[in-house]
Amino acid sequence: MPSNVGSPLVPEPAVAVGEDPRSYARLMSAVYDATMAGDRAPARPREVIGDSWRRIMASGIEPDEQAEPVVETGALEMLRRSSGLMEVLDDISHGLGPLVADGENILVVADAKGRVLWRSGSPSVLMNADRLGFVEGANWGERAVGTNAIGTALVSQRAVQVFSAEHFLRSHHSWTCAGAPIRDPRTGQVIGVVDVSGPAATVHPTTVALVDAVARLAESHLRIEHDRTLNRLRALTAPILARMGSPALVVDTDGWVAAVDAMPLHHRILLPERLGPGRVRLATLGMCAVEPLPGGWLVRPAGGEDDEDADGAHPSRATLDVSDPDRPSLVMVGRSGSWRHDLSLRHAEILVALALSPQGRSAPQLAEDLYGDRSKVVTVRAEMSRLRKQFAGILATQPYRFARAIELSVRYPADRRMILPPSNAPVIRVARDNG
Repeated sequence: MPSNVGSPLVPEPAVAVGEDPRSYARLMSAVYDATMAGDRAPARPREVIGDSWRRIMASGIEPDEQAEPVVETGALEMLRRSSGLMEVLDDISHGLGPLVADGENILVVADAKGRVLWRSGSPSVLMNADRLGFVEGANWGERAVGTNAIGTALVSQRAVQVFSAEHFLRSHHSWTCAGAPIRDPRTGQVIGVVDVSGPAATVHPTTVALVDAVARLAESHLRIEHDRTLNRLRALTAPILARMGSPALVVDTDGWVAAVDAMPLHHRILLPERLGPGRVRLATLGMCAVEPLPGGWLVRPAGGEDDEDADGAHPSRATLDVSDPDRPSLVMVGRSGSWRHDLSLRHAEILVALALSPQGRSAPQLAEDLYGDRSKVVTVRAEMSRLRKQFAGILATQPYRFARAIELSVRYPADRRMILPPSNAPVIRVARDNG
């Protein structure tokens, strides 16, 4: 590895990219060529670039390699749904739309591993990006394609602009890009990156500041949405907690506390990765009984091992109510109370399909049930991921089914032909015909 990358014996560049992009491009091209050849460079790269070059050299990537990023097209929709970024796409598009409106730049949103989830731009700039493998589903992390605004922002944990020869791969030198990490405001962990890329001639020193500002706006949106989720849980469970008159707390599916009654205040409870209704030992609370809520859990300290009153051994009862053609819902009754949650048409269709097959349905089977097409498994898995997050502990996987701890009943309309009238799903048509 050349020793002159970031060496204090080498002077800093004489010009910043924003002052004279052409001069800076020529200087960085000379720095790049000398560094890659192991010679003394006329200047040293910026610290964030020098650090990145050292990492890439240590990984064994060669500057003249033609990167072939790993494309995960089959799982793309699932990656999108699980990224935590879908609800901030509008904020990002609105904030950075002007930068791509002229047709010279591409807007990209990547996940925490640098995989491109969404991109937008004019057909011409997208075609140029295609030639580099800069496509949806591609891995744009540093270890895959070298120094770039997405991968380097993820490693450095800060907003980064990478211009021309600052890219490690020579094939990327005609591009400039600016990326900023997006953090989950609840945990501080980076969940993705927003990036604006285009021809090197479009470089502007304010681009990275704007991209960073939009990333902070997205984080603010996530914080507000999380507060709304907790407030909905508080409103739903306030009557339940009031009736119980015993210690309990309400948490969302990630363990963040929405409400507490007669217990010490906690901000977050560490939940097991696979949590279901019943009795479970929690690290901060000891033995507890948990019951499912829409979007979370009701948690009650169970006391001793023999505390039958709080052991949660009695299964929760679920009623899938499709008797009202205009308002399908799921009603849950547990030891501590009951709640009702209105269902979207798609989620009602899925739950009816699972209710009709207690043994469970695989993703291809559900795809056939819902769409008449067994190949639409990615869409099914994305919907099931969302549904299981909404109804934690009620639905199980492998195959998809109602959990064993749930006693299920279905309330149909008197005239079975009126089951979910707007639905065209094959499984619903069969249910109507068999009524």
